[in-house]
Amino acid sequence: MSFKIASSPHQHSQKNTAQLMKLVALAAVPGIAVQAYFFGYGVLIQLVLAIITALSCEAAVLAIRSKKIKVKLLDHSALVTALLLAVAIPSYAPWWLVVIGTAFAIVVVKQLYGGLGNNLFNPAMAAYVLLLVSFPLPMTSWLPAAPVQHLSVGPVDAVCAIFTDFSCSGYSVSQLRQDADGISMATPLDTLKTDLSQGYTTAESMKKPVFGWLSGEGWFWVNLAYLLGGLFLLQQKVIQWRIPVAVLGSLFGCSLLAWLISPDTNASPLFQLFSGATMLAAFFIATDPVSASTTEKGRLIFGALIGVLVFLIRSYGGYPDAFAFAVMLANMTVPLIDYYTQPRTYGHKNKGAR
Repeated sequence: MSFKIASSPHQHSQKNTAQLMKLVALAAVPGIAVQAYFFGYGVLIQLVLAIITALSCEAAVLAIRSKKIKVKLLDHSALVTALLLAVAIPSYAPWWLVVIGTAFAIVVVKQLYGGLGNNLFNPAMAAYVLLLVSFPLPMTSWLPAAPVQHLSVGPVDAVCAIFTDFSCSGYSVSQLRQDADGISMATPLDTLKTDLSQGYTTAESMKKPVFGWLSGEGWFWVNLAYLLGGLFLLQQKVIQWRIPVAVLGSLFGCSLLAWLISPDTNASPLFQLFSGATMLAAFFIATDPVSASTTEKGRLIFGALIGVLVFLIRSYGGYPDAFAFAVMLANMTVPLIDYYTQPRTYGHKNKGAR
C-alpha cells in the first residue's frame, strides 16, 4: 500500500499547478470572447502581446537565476498573469502599456520575490495599479462597448492602431473611440461617478447612451460571461466558494444599504455587481492561491474586506472600479488574517502553531 504525501495547505483537487492554470485560462475564454465582441479585436492583440512578454521575461529571469526554464514555463502561471492583466487594459491602448505592465508583473512582483508561491501581491493587480497611477489617460480610455461589426475596425486595423496610434485606413485611435453613433468612451462607472460629483442624480445619469440594460452597454454581458467561467472553476474545484461569495456578498450588502438610504446618489446593487471588473475580480483575481488567505474563516474575511473596500473606493475614492486597489490592500492583511484564523491543532487548546 502506498500513501500520497503532500505538504499543506491540502486541497480537495489533486491537479498540479499546470493543470489548475490551464483550467483558469479555459474558464476565462467565454469572458474574453464576449469582451472582444463588444470592445474589438484589440482585446485579443493585447492578450497576445501580454503572453509573449510574460513568457519572455519569465524565461530571461529564470536563466539569470539558473533555474529550469522549460519546467517553470510549463506551469502556465505566467500565462494566467498575462491574461488577467491584458483583459484589464483598454483594447486600443498603446502596445508599450501592456508590455511594461506585464514585464513589471513577472520580473518585479513575481520573480523578485522568489517566483511562484512567494509573491505578496497579486502580480496582475500590482502591475495594473502601476500603469493606472503612471499612465492614467490611456488606462481609462475605453472604446465604446459596441459589437465589433459596428466599429468598422478589422484585425489589421486593430494592430495598426495599437502599434502606431492610427488604423491602416488613417483613423486615429481617438477617432475610433468616437465611432459607434458618437457614444462616449467613458465606462458606465466613470460616467456615473463624474455625474454624481457634478450634482446629477443616479436616475438622471443613467439616461445617457453609455448606460444600457442593467449595468451599461456590454458590461453586463462581459460580467455574466466571467461569472459563468467562475462557476466552472467552482465546479472543477479549482477555487473554493468562500472568497467569491464573500466579495460579491459584501459588495451587494454595502451597495444595497447605501442605495436604500439614498437612491439618488448611489448605484443599485445589481449595477455594482455587473459593472467593471466585478465578476472577473471575484472569481479569477481575488482567489489567487498565493496572495489570498489560506484558512477557511480567513477567506471569508479576506473576500468581505475586498467587497467593502471596492464599495468605499467606488463611492468615495478617485478610482471608479477600485478592484486592483482593494485586492492589493487586502493582500497586505493576509498574514494577520491567517494568524488569527488558524484552526485549532488537534490535541491542543491553542489555535494553530504560533
